[in-house]
Amino acid sequence: MFLSNLDLIVLFVYLFGIIGYGLWMSRAKYKNASDYFLASKSLPWWIVGGSLIASNISAEQILGTNGSGYAIGLAIGGYELMSALTLILVAKYLLPVFLEKKIYSIPQFLKNRFDNRVRICFSFILIILYVFVNISSIFYLGGLAIENLTGLPILIGVLGLVIYSASFSIFGGLKAVVWTDVIQAVVLLIGGLFAAGAALYTLGHGNIFDGLSNLYKFAPERFDMILDKSHEHFSSVPGISVLVGGMWITNLYYWGGNQFIIQRALAAKNIKEAQKGVASAALLKILIPIIAVIPGMTAYALHADIGKPDEAFPWVLSQLVPIGVKGLVFAALVAAIGSSISSLVNSVSTITTLDLYKPIFNKKASEKHLVKVGKITAAAALLVGMLAAPLLSMLELDQAFQFIQEFTGFISPGAFVAIIFGMFWKRTSAKAALWVALLCVPLSIGLFLMTDLPFFYRMTISFVVLSTLIVSLSYLDKPYSVDKKIDSKSALVILGTMLLTSIPFVLRIFTNDIILPPWVGTLLLFMNVVCLYFVFSNKTNNRKAIVLGPQIFKTEKSFNMIAYIILIILSAIYGFLW
Repeated sequence: MFLSNLDLIVLFVYLFGIIGYGLWMSRAKYKNASDYFLASKSLPWWIVGGSLIASNISAEQILGTNGSGYAIGLAIGGYELMSALTLILVAKYLLPVFLEKKIYSIPQFLKNRFDNRVRICFSFILIILYVFVNISSIFYLGGLAIENLTGLPILIGVLGLVIYSASFSIFGGLKAVVWTDVIQAVVLLIGGLFAAGAALYTLGHGNIFDGLSNLYKFAPERFDMILDKSHEHFSSVPGISVLVGGMWITNLYYWGGNQFIIQRALAAKNIKEAQKGVASAALLKILIPIIAVIPGMTAYALHADIGKPDEAFPWVLSQLVPIGVKGLVFAALVAAIGSSISSLVNSVSTITTLDLYKPIFNKKASEKHLVKVGKITAAAALLVGMLAAPLLSMLELDQAFQFIQEFTGFISPGAFVAIIFGMFWKRTSAKAALWVALLCVPLSIGLFLMTDLPFFYRMTISFVVLSTLIVSLSYLDKPYSVDKKIDSKSALVILGTMLLTSIPFVLRIFTNDIILPPWVGTLLLFMNVVCLYFVFSNKTNNRKAIVLGPQIFKTEKSFNMIAYIILIILSAIYGFLW
């Protein structure tokens, strides 16, 4: 264990401070379910933005991406950079619809747009994903990170994380979670920047900027953002697929349809605060590669004496970060774990209580009773996730990351198709959405078992098949009304989605950039054309179609300015480091 007494004091002061603050925030008496699950819809933009970042970043991600930075280079940071652009798109095109409909969860949106069957089906799928994949894996990988950094047994680390997360996620509801998230986001950014600065300071012999210059001179190839197919790590960062293709399905679902992320924006005071909060999170995402990649790259340049890449960040922390600051950086890692777990637990509690318990078992439940059920389900989610965590010990660390990606990839294409077509295509029917909900997991499992394609590719194929399915089945249902003209605004959003995801995938098959039989490319192209033909020729509506107002996508100047800044930064990064 490399933490000094001073580091331990800093660490425990932070931990007990957060626990105390979380319990203090939990003292409030909640009058209704909205108070507990959506923080009374009163969150300002800076709370939304800080909480989004804290919920997104976890300790195993920091360790893993720094390990990839050591082995691969800056290209692994492309996932973080493109998330910034995704957040802007979500804030502009999805959030206004969600907030206009006054929803508290993604399943509720699906119920309002389709019916209760679709809501319940996706609710069960999401709860299984959150508890048995997300929460359990964060407990396991977080406990493993603590073991690697401190030498404490993994069981002790997991138990500590349970107690730490429970202190503010069970009794305090979303309000306690997001307010502690903001503190943890600040600690995470400060601690991470300290680690990156210490590494560059050492490489630059006392000057951080010289350190960055020396890092580029030592390994300029490690700054390439788009890897060639001949690169040994192309499978981890598959070239242009970082910019277009299946990654967008993952990103748009994660940031726009993932309950434990989007719930922060749903709890904002209004649409302006929500959009500013999401835009501020997008700006912060630009900084994440400094924390999550640069220390690993610097460890490579300093010839770190480590056995495997994932030991790069612990090496930087133990060898380069000064005493006292180590405790702060370690506290940042714990903060990252705690934020992710508490966010997931709160989302499981919300979906279980409001989307399953109330509509199925107790339709007349009082607000006070729903809050009580929410607290019980939050505790149950923590307990089940903790008990499931040891099962992941049968996997290697890399396999554990793949486990998370694979199971999330089984669900995200179906959920994203239901949301995007339900929101932007008026003819989409409940029956079609239900079939998408029922078939999304079996289809993904079938592709997983019958092919050896990377999961990005399988997700894109699933997206195309399910998009064709939802359009075709909706056309078989009797329409409710007929418009005088085609809703071109909504149709263009769906076209834009396909231009980011499925159409580039098809073109890459035809140019042999993706090695698949030509008939697969032809079939997928035909499916894309069918979808777009139906979308752009449709004038009929489903009974629960969403009518978008003429000003719904209008955003404030401050939001637009942040969006332009992000576009300029991303263009500069990829333009200079392609």
